[in-house]
Amino acid sequence: MNIGFFLVPGFALMSLSSAIEPLRAANHLAGKALYRLDYHAAAPGFVASSSGGGFHCTALSEAQPDLDLLFVVAGGDPIAEDDPKVASALRRLDRRGVMLGGISGGAAVLARAGLMEGRRFTLHWLHLEQLQEQQPGLLIERALYVIDRDRYSCAGGVASFDMMCAMVAAREGADFAAEVSNWFIHSRMRPAGEPQHLDPARRYNLSVPALELAVRLMTTHIADPLSAAQLAALSGCSARQLQRHFVQRFGLSTMAFYRNLRLDKAHEFLRHSALPMDEIAQLSGFSTVPHFSRCFAQRFGKPPAAARREAGTA
Repeated sequence: MNIGFFLVPGFALMSLSSAIEPLRAANHLAGKALYRLDYHAAAPGFVASSSGGGFHCTALSEAQPDLDLLFVVAGGDPIAEDDPKVASALRRLDRRGVMLGGISGGAAVLARAGLMEGRRFTLHWLHLEQLQEQQPGLLIERALYVIDRDRYSCAGGVASFDMMCAMVAAREGADFAAEVSNWFIHSRMRPAGEPQHLDPARRYNLSVPALELAVRLMTTHIADPLSAAQLAALSGCSARQLQRHFVQRFGLSTMAFYRNLRLDKAHEFLRHSALPMDEIAQLSGFSTVPHFSRCFAQRFGKPPAAARREAGTA
């Protein structure tokens, strides 16, 4: 099987390595070249990752005619990637019958090229809400990886490893895929449907069911915040009981904790995207930019514009 990796400058080296290494190990363990790997870019030359390391690539237009599958590997702000020549090249490969995949933010590049419509897919959690906001009809899932017919996608990081092991299992058998996984002292291949985030109980070390339910609801209702009464009712307790749980565990009221969660999400958008300030306010559940700015400054000690300048995404 001939697999290509299209590298967008600033890609995450770990996401790519986690995809390459299982395939290299599969070739080694099989004693033959099950997978041939090539590296492509918009133009020939060296493409650096976010850490500086990278690969020498050939132009995407020079991809081999026997290419079976191409993965787009993107980090940074993949939704801002808008190269018409790259989009046209990807669409040509699709018409040729080449399977396509996205690693980390790579699926966003494919989606911008109109190549993910009618396909289930996933991408790194950092870009999920932004892409859903811009293209609401897409079938995005909050999974580690998704394989839907001729489309492969994963959240990046070590999820790339899990996706490749699943692909190896489908082609070479589950026992052989387990050998590949064990080669890297990776004793459990995670199923596709596992969440990208730790669940609230583990992330915040929660032992009270109502508190865990409330935090889970908060994390899935960032842009459309629930009221204290709604949180309490859906968590199976009174608003007063829920408030007491939050104060005991976090030293914050229910809604203060919720507001901090939303502001943390806004801070992620500021650091990793070039979204306009009004869109960031809306995506983090604030109805007006002035209100958002005041709350942000109270939490982080600086206005959103200053945080954006420091991150270099202005």
